[in-house]
Amino acid sequence: MALTQRLEFRQSQSLVMTPQLMQAIKLLQLSNLDLTTFVEEELERNPLLERASDEAPSEAPAETAQFGDHDGDDSGSSGDADGFGGSSEAFEPGQEEWMSKDLGSRAEIEQTLDTGLDNVFSEEPAEAAARNAQDAAPTTYTEWGGGASGDEDYNLEAFVAAETTLSDHLAEQLSVAFTGAAQRMIGQYLIDLVDEAGYLPLDLGQAAERLGATQEEVEAVLAVLQKFDPPGVCARSLSECLAIQLRELDRYDPAMQALVEHLDLLAKRDIAALRKLCGVDDEDIADMIGEIRRLNPKPGMKFGSARLQTMVPDVYVRPGPDGGWHVELNSDTLPRVLVNQTYYSELSKKVGKDGDKSYFTDALQNATWLVRALDQRARTILKVATEIVRQQDGFFTHGVAHLRPLNLKAVADAIQMHESTVSRVTANKYMATNRGTFELKYFFTASIASADGGEAHSAEAVRHHIKQLIDSEEPSAILSDDTIVERLRASGIDIARRTVAKYREAMRIPSSVQRRRDKQSALGNVLSTAMSDRSRNPEPA
Repeated sequence: MALTQRLEFRQSQSLVMTPQLMQAIKLLQLSNLDLTTFVEEELERNPLLERASDEAPSEAPAETAQFGDHDGDDSGSSGDADGFGGSSEAFEPGQEEWMSKDLGSRAEIEQTLDTGLDNVFSEEPAEAAARNAQDAAPTTYTEWGGGASGDEDYNLEAFVAAETTLSDHLAEQLSVAFTGAAQRMIGQYLIDLVDEAGYLPLDLGQAAERLGATQEEVEAVLAVLQKFDPPGVCARSLSECLAIQLRELDRYDPAMQALVEHLDLLAKRDIAALRKLCGVDDEDIADMIGEIRRLNPKPGMKFGSARLQTMVPDVYVRPGPDGGWHVELNSDTLPRVLVNQTYYSELSKKVGKDGDKSYFTDALQNATWLVRALDQRARTILKVATEIVRQQDGFFTHGVAHLRPLNLKAVADAIQMHESTVSRVTANKYMATNRGTFELKYFFTASIASADGGEAHSAEAVRHHIKQLIDSEEPSAILSDDTIVERLRASGIDIARRTVAKYREAMRIPSSVQRRRDKQSALGNVLSTAMSDRSRNPEPA
């Protein structure tokens, strides 16, 4: 076969992931916090993007959707009464009267304290002049949140004191406990190893090697750190943490030591073995267990190491006036940005270099695409949320027991989208409902067949049914997993025993043996308490 050159034309179709399409997909799966961060970065990067002004009220209503037995009457604006929208500021009883009182002059305060304020505070000349001016005209507060500057951007959080972390609290005590530089260095190294619960790693052998100190020096510093506040801090295990707290209370006797060293038996509720190891009777072992329960197993948790971020819902679901449901996007989570076309027109006339023109053209294209992507993201979230509410109408009306099995394909087919799009939309998105706030993925549950061949049951509804059965069991008739399976099949749910065990463990419900021990122990404590009370207060003859 001879090798020749020839020209051919071929026609084919392919999906190309352009940068704009990749950006739209990325925006779709971002949470509202990540989306705000991304938009802020784009505002700094793109000169043609600007934040929409919030001064003028928006004429266009928020994206909403209604369905149910209604006549198309849009009355979603009345949802503030349901607790989802709007905020009202109200003073507490007696607050207005307190805020209108005169704070008094400097002389009155000095007379009350029986000392001069100069002995308590050292003022700069400007501050003293300002206070003298206030003495001449006593201050009266008549408006909540009012400031002398009248700045609209008045931020109350600027006056919140910085939160003290566990590391800072221990470092302050370290500076007082040791005077030697070597001991302070060892102590600070150990403090840096303490986790947020107040515990140190089990093995501190590398600490001595890295610091160039002996193991005895590290142990000596550790013994002092374990006496710091809060009690139990710098422990290497739960037993050591409880032992430190018991020594602080002067309750670490041999019997309590045996109890602390065998916490595994306490977790199993093996009271008989514990009573034998400690050498005490039933009443003493009950008192000792009560003391253990009053201790703090995580002493470092009282110091916040990280600020918790409040979860903000992306979608609101409110009952409609016609018996249906009103689905509305949370406008506070939707970034509002605009493309400054006027600025681009002015720049295009003044810019002469080809490179600068290309830069501003790309900036205009990216800004326009971002605005469209944000709008498409909002519409897609609303469409998916509306279909979820339609599919799970029984949950919103009657509760979790009526949650239907649902998968991504069912929603995708109903709204004519791809399953991957629905998966991205439901990631990191939350819905505020009349039954609480749930992640959108919560409404997608597996299907469990019906025993009588009827409609399948949702896995979440089955878990709820299992929890109800266990919560209602009597201490004398603890339900085993086999018994739960029989009762579920009698209710029309075809489920295997291993599935019941898996759901029970996922809900952190102990086994039937453990539950029997717990309830018998609790019943024994109640009976012993009742008998002791009766012995103290005998009935009159």
